[in-house]
Amino acid sequence: MNGTRMIGTGTNGTGNGSELAIETEGLTCRFGDFVAVDGVSLRVPAGAVYGLLGPNGAGKTTLIRALLGLIPATGRARVLGLDPARQAAAIRARVGYMSQRFSLYPDLTVEENLRFYGQVYGLDGDRLARRIAELLERTGLPGQRRARAGSLGGGLRQRLAFACAILHEPSLLLLDEPTSGVDPRARRQFWEMIYAMADAGTTVLVTNHHMDEAEQCDRLGMMLRGRLVAEAPPGEIRRRYAGGGSLGEAFARLAAGPGGFSA
Repeated sequence: MNGTRMIGTGTNGTGNGSELAIETEGLTCRFGDFVAVDGVSLRVPAGAVYGLLGPNGAGKTTLIRALLGLIPATGRARVLGLDPARQAAAIRARVGYMSQRFSLYPDLTVEENLRFYGQVYGLDGDRLARRIAELLERTGLPGQRRARAGSLGGGLRQRLAFACAILHEPSLLLLDEPTSGVDPRARRQFWEMIYAMADAGTTVLVTNHHMDEAEQCDRLGMMLRGRLVAEAPPGEIRRRYAGGGSLGEAFARLAAGPGGFSA
């Protein structure tokens, strides 16, 4: 599917493919002497599925938190045209965020979690009821609506977290390791939901360390030790760094030496 999707043609994005949903210049996050994100300059086109690839500790989650205005950063950042340092609340109203950790309420049912998050996003009444019914169906959870979230298996929990993140129909969706710990079938189903969102015009930034999933993205950013060391479509990264081989080979070569590529 990669390379055949028309970026920016849906109805829920911020415009055409030439516009940017995320743009950073020299974005840096420091914690004392430790630099978690080191001068990252990133451009994510509106309507794209953009993958951030890298090992644990590469800075992917920290970068997402900085884009949401949850942690301080230096450099320049714009998310949907807004500044995370000054307009974090406005950004979070337009962005869906699915964190790496299980962020739902385990003692609440599936439906109660959806209702709670919908109210947080300002939905109520018939609009919230319709949205809950729609997302239960879309994520394959109608039979689980009265099950407690904490009793669900990994794949079902991830579907519920995804549904909670898109209740308010965000223009931008940030997914942090969304398929971590789920089986291959559940991973495929999750990517089908990601593509459906993107095809409707939502920009998706997804972090992961699965090379096969990275191939599904329109564009990739590869992070190592807080730095963005390569950024291009997956096929271009494979061609430049692995002679047409695998992304795993390309990533190994990038990890072995300095340098990067942007196209």
